[in-house]
Amino acid sequence: MKLVTAIVKPHKMDEIKEALRGVGVAGLTATDVEGFGRQRGHTEVYRGAEYQVDFVPKVKVEVLCEDEEAQGVVDAIAKAARTGKIGDGKIWVTETEQVTRIRTGEMGPDAL
Repeated sequence: MKLVTAIVKPHKMDEIKEALRGVGVAGLTATDVEGFGRQRGHTEVYRGAEYQVDFVPKVKVEVLCEDEEAQGVVDAIAKAARTGKIGDGKIWVTETEQVTRIRTGEMGPDAL
């Protein structure tokens, strides 16, 4: 099994959810996060004063899937999240050794 994790722009979440539904993803986890990458934050003006915003708001999307589904999940997220501008985010895939559904005790692929 694989855990696909993506850090994306918040306004792209509806498109990402629809894209993942389209490839058969039954569930995902989304968490509001903040950070910076190459853009290193940005400056804003509030009541005439300029200040530096170091951390940019993002959403972390996590999808647990079978090995053979991982590339389709990555492709769906990348296509839906892409704006072509700096700060679109990152996607990475990690191996998952074990999954257990708490309610039923099912393990492995049955727990997905």
